[in-house]
Amino acid sequence: MRNPCEMFGEYVFNDAVMQKRLPKETYKALKRTTEEGRTLDPAIAGVVANAMKDWALELGATHYTHWFQPMTGITAEKHDSFISPKGDGSILLEFSGKELVRGEPDASSFPSGGLRATFEARGYTAWDPTSPAFIKEGNLCIPTAFCSYGGEALDKKTPLLRSMQALNKAALRVLKLFGNEDVRRVYPTVGPEQEYFLIDVEDYKKRPDLINTGRTLFGAKPPKGQELEDHYFGAIRPRVQAFMKELNQELWKLGVYSKTEHNEVAPAQHEMAPVFSTVNIAADHNQLAMEVMKRIAGKYGLVCLLHEKPFAGVNGSGKHNNYAISTNTGVNLLEPGDTPRENAQFLLFLTAVIDAVDKHQDLLRVAIAYAGNDHRLGANEAPPAIISIFLGDELNEVIESIVNESDYHCRERMQMILGVDVLPKFPKDNTDRNRTSPFAFTGNKFEFRSLGSSQSISGPNVVLNTIIADSLCAFADELEGSDDFTNALNSLIRRVLRERKRIIFNGNGYDPAWVDEAEKRGLLNLRTTVDALPYYIAEKNVEMFVKHGVFTASEVHSRYEIKLETYAKVISIEAHSTSDIAHRLILPAALAFSKEVAKEAELKKSVAPGLSLATETALLTKLSNETEALYQGIEALDNAIAGQSAISDTLEQARYAHDVVLAAANEVRLHADALEGLVAKSYWPFPTYQDILLYN
Repeated sequence: MRNPCEMFGEYVFNDAVMQKRLPKETYKALKRTTEEGRTLDPAIAGVVANAMKDWALELGATHYTHWFQPMTGITAEKHDSFISPKGDGSILLEFSGKELVRGEPDASSFPSGGLRATFEARGYTAWDPTSPAFIKEGNLCIPTAFCSYGGEALDKKTPLLRSMQALNKAALRVLKLFGNEDVRRVYPTVGPEQEYFLIDVEDYKKRPDLINTGRTLFGAKPPKGQELEDHYFGAIRPRVQAFMKELNQELWKLGVYSKTEHNEVAPAQHEMAPVFSTVNIAADHNQLAMEVMKRIAGKYGLVCLLHEKPFAGVNGSGKHNNYAISTNTGVNLLEPGDTPRENAQFLLFLTAVIDAVDKHQDLLRVAIAYAGNDHRLGANEAPPAIISIFLGDELNEVIESIVNESDYHCRERMQMILGVDVLPKFPKDNTDRNRTSPFAFTGNKFEFRSLGSSQSISGPNVVLNTIIADSLCAFADELEGSDDFTNALNSLIRRVLRERKRIIFNGNGYDPAWVDEAEKRGLLNLRTTVDALPYYIAEKNVEMFVKHGVFTASEVHSRYEIKLETYAKVISIEAHSTSDIAHRLILPAALAFSKEVAKEAELKKSVAPGLSLATETALLTKLSNETEALYQGIEALDNAIAGQSAISDTLEQARYAHDVVLAAANEVRLHADALEGLVAKSYWPFPTYQDILLYN
C-alpha cells in the first residue's frame, strides 16, 4: 500500500495544485472568492479552465461533467468530452471558461415540486469554486449548483451555500460586538459519521425486496441477531477489511478525510467517519463516500446497503452530523474553554443554538423526515422523534447558575484511575455522552444524531445554519442598540435561557416517561414524516427562510411538495413489491410445502393406518390458517394500493399511504414471516436473515 500522504488528494484540483498551475494573480483572485466569499471574477475562469483541463488530461481524464445534487437526494452528471473538431478532420482538446462556469443539463425530469412545468426543460449548472474539482473514473467532476431557467434552486447545494452566507453575515455582526475585527469569515464545519450494511451479492440478487426498495419487506427474526453485542467494535471480517482498505484509499485520493472504521451494533453493519470539513465540502464528500462505497463493495462480492432499516429486529443505520462553527482565524465558537461560565462569547453562541433549536424544533424534525427514517426514529436504537438538547453536567450547571443568578463553582478535571498500577491515569471528561439525545453537545460541537444513513446532509445543515443565523441576528439587533453592552449581554443570555430551558433534557430519551414529560414541556412529538412535513410551510418558517435569503416562498413550498410526493411514492413502491413477492413467491412456497405435508400424511396413513397424524394435522392447520390470512392480506393490500392512486391531494395521499397502505403491507408481512417459521427451508423462496447477516 502506498503512503497515504502520497496518494491523498491526487485526484483533486486542490490548493496545492492551483498554486502550482495557476498564475499568481489568478490564484490570489480565486482564493479571495473561496476564503472571503467575494464574487467570482469572470476574467479568471478561462485561465482556471485551461489549467484544470491540462491537469485532468495528465491523469487520464477524457471527459468533464458538472457534478450536481438535484432534489432526488443523489448526484447527477452529464459527461462531455474535451474534443473539438478541426477543419482537417483532426481534433483539439479544449475546455473554456464558459464551459467551466456554466452548464445546461435538461431539467425537465428532475423533481421541481411545481416550480416549473414538465415541458420547460432548460436548467443551468453553475460552478461552485468553494468545492474543489476532482477526477472520478476518468471524468473531471466540477461541483456545481443547479437552478431553473427562472433562477429557482433545483438542488441541495444552492440553499446550503445561501444558508452558510446567512450564518456568516449574522455571526460577524455578533463577533464585532466582542471586538473581533480581524474575523472576516465564519463558517460551519461538519463531520458526518456514516453507517452502512454490507451483505453478500449472491444473497442480494435473490431478494427482490432489497433490489426494489433497499430494505427487506419480509424476514423473520433469526435465532441470533445482536443480542450478545459481539459484533460492535469486534474483529472485522477479512473480506470487509479488504473492502475498507480500498475504500479508504479511493476516498483519500478524492481528498475525503476518511478517518475511522469499525463494526457497528447489528451483524453486517459498519461505520465510516471522516475528519471535519467546511459543511459545503463535507456534503459533497459524503455524497462521494456513499457512491464510492457502493462501487467498491461490488469488487469484493458485496453490496452496500444505505437504507435506514434494511432488516427488521436489528439496529438500523443513521448518520451523525457533528456540527461546529469556526472562524477564518481558527477559533471554534462552540469551544467552551476551561472556564465556560466566564466565556461570554461562547455562552452567547451556545444560547443562540439553544434558542434556535427550541424555536424551530419543528424544522429540525422536518429536516430528517422521510420514509426510510421513520423506521428508526423513536425506536430504542436511534434518537426519539422529540427534538431536545443534551448539554451534559458541567454546561447544565453553568446554565442553572445563569438562570438562577447563583454562584458557579468550576469543576476540577477528575483523573481516571483504573486501579491497576501499570495502566495510565488520564483526565476524565466533565460529562458522559448521551446516545439517546437527538442533539447532543459533545465537548466543542453539537452532534445531530437523527439523520438517516441514506440522506444528503445538506438539508439538515441548511436548517441548522438558518435557524442559528436567525437567532444571532435577533441577538445582534438587541445588543447593537444597547448603551451598556456587558449588562445587555448578561440580561439577554439569562432571559433567553429561562425562556428556552424546556428544550434541554439530559436524561434517557428512550424512557417512555420522557414522552409524557416532553408533552408537559410543550415540545413537539412528530412521530412520522406525514406528521412533520406540514410544519415546513408554517408561516413563521417560510418568513424566516425568505428573510435570510435561503429560500424563496415558492422554493419552500416546492420542497414540501417533493417530500410529500417522494414519501407516497416510496410507500407505493414498497407496497407493490410486497404484494408481488407475497403473491408470486411466498404464497406458492407455502402451498407447495402444505401439499408435501399432506402427501406425507396420506402416505403415512396408507402404510400404517394406526399411526397418529397429530403432527401433520397440527402443522397443516397452522399452514392453512397462515396461508389463508396471507392471501386475504394480499387482497386487502391490493385494494389499499388502488385507493392511493385515486387521491390527488399530495398531503392526503401521503397520509393515506401511511395510515392505510403501509398498515396493509405490514399485515401481509406479519403472516409471511409466520410462514417462514413453518415452511421447510428448502421450499422458502429467498435467503433468510440468518443467511444474509451471518455470511463469511
